[in-house]
Amino acid sequence: MSSDREACSLEARGITKVFSGGDGRPLQILAGVDFVLEKNEAVAIVGASGAGKSTLLHVLGALDRPSDGEVMIEGRAVSSLDDAQLAVVRNRSLGFVFQFHHLLREFTAIENVMMPALIAGATAASAYAKAETILSEVGLSKRLSHKPRQLSGGEQQRVAVARALINDPGVLLADEPSGNLDADTSLALHDLLFELQGRGDLSIIVVTHNMDLAERADRVLVMDQGRLQATDQG
Repeated sequence: MSSDREACSLEARGITKVFSGGDGRPLQILAGVDFVLEKNEAVAIVGASGAGKSTLLHVLGALDRPSDGEVMIEGRAVSSLDDAQLAVVRNRSLGFVFQFHHLLREFTAIENVMMPALIAGATAASAYAKAETILSEVGLSKRLSHKPRQLSGGEQQRVAVARALINDPGVLLADEPSGNLDADTSLALHDLLFELQGRGDLSIIVVTHNMDLAERADRVLVMDQGRLQATDQG
């Protein structure tokens, strides 16, 4: 990752999100969330299932628009961007890692990692070189040509992390990144995430039920009744 790139700043102001419930009545999931992510900070968001953690992460990552309020990414209001502009922001400023790796089955590990760089306009040669470097950094230098079915669950998730980092994002958003992994593999993935964050140019927001992961963050916030509440952690 580039050390001279300014980390992406991310801020939420009064975010609400309302869905239509099964009975047609409005169902409020987020109720005026305020949040600021500092440069090179790791923040864990915990809370009960259905509390709105993943919904918030999707809004913060510009995967979904809030019903009200504003998200600022790199000082730009998400509401001022059209869908094409948002796609560029997501591709270049943010990295995403989900519980399921969502790798393309027909492509090799390095081809999966190259994809966001190619979408951003990189040449095939430069995308390959960057992907090769990042896969080496996450311990997969000998698995470049393997397809997802030939990789273990932990290896697949490491490929997903490498893919999320190919464009040097300032912020990595992770939604239950170790939710499908065993304890030892989860620990290895957590070590990797915080090693990357510790290099000084990456901020992380992680939604998790895993308290071992959450307690390693600089701050732990609890999602409760549609709002974020601080804990004594950090």
